Amino acid sequence: HKFGIAMESALENYLLARKQVNTEIKGIHCHIGSQITKVSPFVDAVKRVLSLVRKLRKSGIDIQYLDMGGGLGITYENEVSPYPADLAKEIIPLVNKNDLTLILEPGRSIAGNAGILVTKVLYLKDSPKKKFVIVDSGMNDLLRPSLYEAYHHILPVKKSRRAQVTADVVGPICESGDFFARERTMNSPARDDLLAIMSAGGYGFSMSSNYNSRLRPAEVLVKGASFHVIREREQEREQYRDLTRGVRIPGFLK
Repeated sequence: HKFGIAMESALENYLLARKQVNTEIKGIHCHIGSQITKVSPFVDAVKRVLSLVRKLRKSGIDIQYLDMGGGLGITYENEVSPYPADLAKEIIPLVNKNDLTLILEPGRSIAGNAGILVTKVLYLKDSPKKKFVIVDSGMNDLLRPSLYEAYHHILPVKKSRRAQVTADVVGPICESGDFFARERTMNSPARDDLLAIMSAGGYGFSMSSNYNSRLRPAEVLVKGASFHVIREREQEREQYRDLTRGVRIPGFLK
């Protein structure tokens, strides 16, 4: 694995780190993966790491912090994911018995299903083999479907009773990988309809880009019936200036 070091060599590395005069050892960080939808892998990992903690303490290294990283999954399609409270119920007693401060990094489980990407239908396209719903958002706004073939529910902002259609929901970027869904069955949208691409709060805006010189959308925080623009929509003048910032044209090209 490209991250971290193997458990089998951890003790040796801690003993080596203890000899470094500018290093003060405080804790252990462990990360077992992403989008995990069961508590048991976390419990197993905590038990293994606690075994290492006891060995380190016997060697005179006083571990005070245990960071179990992130990885707690959310529901994208039909996964049944545990609540953070379910995880806490199982691992906090284990940590407390060993007099450690527990650190968790539950980013996706907090933000993932709190965010959506709202996009507008530009037009519908029928080809001999399939139908396309072309929207104004693209892979630069939400990369997960293109990068991971990840599933995101796509819902109409306003429900309709139109006949169902099976189509690819795609963006306008000149890339075959610019899509949000393949062969998705939905009520047929119409031009200018708004669609909500769900579960976009985690690894959404943070992975966005200006690919194809596209402007990032605004971010809006909604609370009850009120809303607040917390990040303004990018404007062309500022965005194109950013794209050329730092560019130097060599003399022979002038």
